[in-house]
Amino acid sequence: MKTDKELKDLVKQKYSEIALQDQNENKASCCGSGGCSTEVYNIMSDSYESIEGYNPEADLGLGCGLPTAFALIKEGDTVLDLGSGAGNDCFVARAQTGEKGKVIGVDFTPIMIEKARENAEKRGFNNVEFRLGDIEKLPLTSNVVDVVVSNCVLNLVPNKKAVFQEILRVLKPDGHFSISDVVLVGDLPAELAQQAEMYAGCVSGAIQKETYLNLIAESGFTDIKIQKEKAILLPDDILKNYLNKEALDSFKNSKTGIFSITVFARKPNCCKPGNGCC
Repeated sequence: MKTDKELKDLVKQKYSEIALQDQNENKASCCGSGGCSTEVYNIMSDSYESIEGYNPEADLGLGCGLPTAFALIKEGDTVLDLGSGAGNDCFVARAQTGEKGKVIGVDFTPIMIEKARENAEKRGFNNVEFRLGDIEKLPLTSNVVDVVVSNCVLNLVPNKKAVFQEILRVLKPDGHFSISDVVLVGDLPAELAQQAEMYAGCVSGAIQKETYLNLIAESGFTDIKIQKEKAILLPDDILKNYLNKEALDSFKNSKTGIFSITVFARKPNCCKPGNGCC
């Protein structure tokens, strides 16, 4: 079993490599992790092509949902994107919050930050900034963000509880998040769960759906709801890298499922009478 630091180093190394890959190569793999499939073009991510603010140069094909489409971002909002990569969701959020708003992207991979800043500079976006930092300890002061978004990132983080506590800290009272992530229903085969590459590829780093939702509630959020859910079907030519035929057949016939969910939750406003949260 790898330590939290070893897992973080693994993810940082893998995503540094991904930043230099071709977009099509990323999209044909599991969150860009490698193990390219000949059966599908795009395993997890949804298409951004019809969404205002979308910039193909900033889309590395690493997502598993469209959190900005569900995030209820208003003009003038301050939006935070966790694990902002090359800036794709930040630029979509900017189209919604407008020039009066502000968008902050946080990523702990230096080459991703560099790539995102280059993309923002090309477009002359002076209200979008990218900060190098760990989302388990965000480089922001408390109560400053209206909306938090994230796309297929928290599943890579060893201490997910710390991330939700940090989200709660930086959100303003009544602020909310919309986060897309990979979760499980049932236990993955040990051969998958123990593979470092599959961890960096978003699958074996995922936790149980019920556990994920409970972490959100335990962190103090309210109004928790799943905005979108879809099954993730890993093709055989990826699974065969990790499972023999018997294990593959058993996995496919089991009730274990891998899902992408987009979850909404709100930070309570303790200043409102009757909330009982203070």
